[in-house]
Formats: sequence, structure tokens, C-alpha cells
Amino acid sequence: MNSLHIDQMFSRIYEDALSYFSRTFSVAENWTQIVLIILAFLIGWAIRKRVAPQLVSRIDRSGMHFRLRQTLKSLTKLILPISAFLILGVFLQLSKNEVLTFDMKLASAATNLLMAWIVIRAASQLIQNTFMRQTVALIAWIIAALNIIGVMDETTNALDSFGFSIGEGRITALAVIKAILLIFALLYAAIFLSKITERRLAKVNSLTPASRVLISKIARVLFIIIALLIGVTTAGVDLSVLAVFSGALGLGIGFGLQKGVSNLFSGILLLMDNSINPGDVIEIENGIGGNSTFGWVQHMGARFTEIVTRDNKSFLIPNEDFITQQVVNWSHGDTLVRMEVEFGVHYDSDPHEVTRVAIEAAAKPERVVESQKPVCWISGFGDSSIDFKLRFWIEDAQNGVSNIKGQVFLELWDAFKANGIKIPYPHREVFVHDAEPPQKQEQSA
Repeated sequence: MNSLHIDQMFSRIYEDALSYFSRTFSVAENWTQIVLIILAFLIGWAIRKRVAPQLVSRIDRSGMHFRLRQTLKSLTKLILPISAFLILGVFLQLSKNEVLTFDMKLASAATNLLMAWIVIRAASQLIQNTFMRQTVALIAWIIAALNIIGVMDETTNALDSFGFSIGEGRITALAVIKAILLIFALLYAAIFLSKITERRLAKVNSLTPASRVLISKIARVLFIIIALLIGVTTAGVDLSVLAVFSGALGLGIGFGLQKGVSNLFSGILLLMDNSINPGDVIEIENGIGGNSTFGWVQHMGARFTEIVTRDNKSFLIPNEDFITQQVVNWSHGDTLVRMEVEFGVHYDSDPHEVTRVAIEAAAKPERVVESQKPVCWISGFGDSSIDFKLRFWIEDAQNGVSNIKGQVFLELWDAFKANGIKIPYPHREVFVHDAEPPQKQEQSA
């Protein structure tokens, strides 16, 4: 389409709109209807301001399910359009009864638009996502408004005439809008189906947790690709035309989406090599504050893996970090894990007695396994103590490692106190010298 054709089209649209508004606002009856419409909205606003807070307070105190309470509170926003609709309905009824002697076309159109908005907003509450719910409601209302006003055909013709050609294909504004709407709806359906698939797979006990997550991710990707292809082809867009944009898309992925794609494939690799599974207890270095993050894998997403620590904090760690950084998987392979604590005793202590007492103390906590006996060895002779290393085994690292070390240290303390074994601590000696008398200092000088 050349620039002259575009200018002519927009000039025609401008002239039609100007002619419509001039005809509308030049009639005194239309001004009266506009005043009635504004009055209806003002009364509806006043009713909503007075009634809505009370309804929201009662809904919060009702004790209903959270989702139901959120839906009802969202529906309280319809008090204004419902009130305005009822008031305009009264005016229309008065017009039918010839109480009001002028035509009510504008008020009737406003009533139909309000009815469409009320029905669409109420029906859209079935969509849980707030952004998608508002977007669907707005798009559906715009389409309904064009039909109610009677300009749907003119709008589609104008959008269909605005476009450009690429090779043998042609892309118009109408085709793009159709494609966006179809893709939007189909993507939502694809995500909904993927969630259902994920829930069904969670009930299949014959599959490992990693296999269930991997299959659900592959299913989601396939659903999204199928939705995109169906949406584009159904909208009438030739797929060969999209080949022109493949280079730009690849460049965008290479720069702007590099991290996102890297995390996506890193997550798939983690599931395929079975190195990290949901429920595993892991420790990854370089966490927040420069310390390691210790916890269990709660969820493995497309971009990140959720790690829940012992203090119930959720760390969303990018999947790429599990590939490039050192990760300790306490649940990989055998769950039997060896722990180690270090301590020192006084040089007056008998090392053989210390070793026996330490082994007995380490075996007392319930979490220390009985199949592997604790061992204790001298690790060195320090400045003020004989240093030992005490090693024992546990098989429930998901319940924490610091707490079991603390229990072993408490048992060591009690055992050392009972057997007279001393734990050394640094000693400091301070020597105080008397200062020379002032007279001696003067004589020496």
C-alpha cells in the first residue's frame, strides 16, 4: 500500500468520524441523553463508594475459600456499571411509556455497552490470572462495542486494507490482530493443558520425579509450539512470510534471550542426566552473601530451580548455576552421609581415653546410624591442645546437618565433664614491673 492510499484512507476515516460527531452533538436531544448518562454514572459511583467497602469487609469475614473471596471482591467493582445500567434502564422505560418525549438512541447504546461489559467481566472471572483476565475482558468488550455501535464491518475493512506485501504474501493489520488474538487464546489453552498433564503425571508412581518433570516440560513446549502454529495459520498468515523474520528472531535470542534460553536448556540437561531431582537435598556455593545455600529441591521450573532452606526461605536459583558451579547433592546415590566435627583437649588428657569417650558420645544421638560406627583420630598437636577429628554417619541429611553436629558436641561436652577431660582455652600472662624512682632516673641522667 502506497502512502497516497494510506493518506486517503485516514482522511476518509477522519471525515466520517467528524461527520458523526457533528451530527450527534448538534441535536439538543442528544445533549440531554449525554447528561442523563453522566448522571447515571455519577449515581453509580456514589453507590459504589458507599456500598463496596461494606461488601468487601463482609466477604473478608465470611471465611469462604480464598479464590471465592477474591472473585466476589472483584465483582464488587461492577457495582458502578450495574447501577448505571439500572438507572438508564429506568430512563428507557420512561421513554417507552412516553413520559420522556425525545429519542433515546444514545442512552440505549450506552445501556447495551454496559450490559456487555457486565456480562464479560463476570464471565472473565473464570480466568485466574489477573492480567489475562483483564486483557480478555477488554478485548471482548471492544469487539462487542464495535458490533453494538454498528461499525464492525467498516473497522474490519479498514484494517484489512492497511498492510504490506512480502514476496507473494501479504500481511495486513486485520491478519496481525487475528493472529494475536488466536495465539493469545491458544497459548492460554496450551498452558492450561500442560498444567492438567503435569497434575496427571504427578499421580503416576511408576515414573521417577525427574522423569515426570521432564515429560511435563516437553509437553508444555510442544503445546506452545502447536498453539503458535495453529494460531498463525488459522489467522491466514503464510508461514513462508515469517522466514524473513527468522534472522532477526535468532539475533534477538542470541543477545536479549541468551540467559533465558541457557537456563531453559540447562534445566532440561539437569533432568536428562538425573543429577538433580525434586526432593533432593543440595548445597550450592556462591549463594546470597557469599555463603553456600543448603536446602531441598522444591520445584524445577523452566528458568529456575526453587530451593527451600531449613528456615523456610525459598531461593530461586537459575538453572545455569547448577551447570557452571560446584553443587553438593546430599541425596545423589546413597543417602548415607559421613559427618565430621573437630575438637581439642588438654595435653594432660590421655588420648586413648579421649578417643573412647568421643566414640561413645557420638553414637548416642538418634540420627547417627548404628550400621557405621563412629571413628575418632588425632589430627595434630596444636599450640595448646591435642586436636581430634570425630567422624560419624547419618542418612537423613534433609533434616539438617548443623543440628546433628550440635547434638554431637553436646554429648561430647557432657562426656568430657563426666570423665574429667579438660578443653583448653588460651591463657594470657601479664607481667607488671615497678617503675624506677624519679631520683634514680635523674642520677642516671
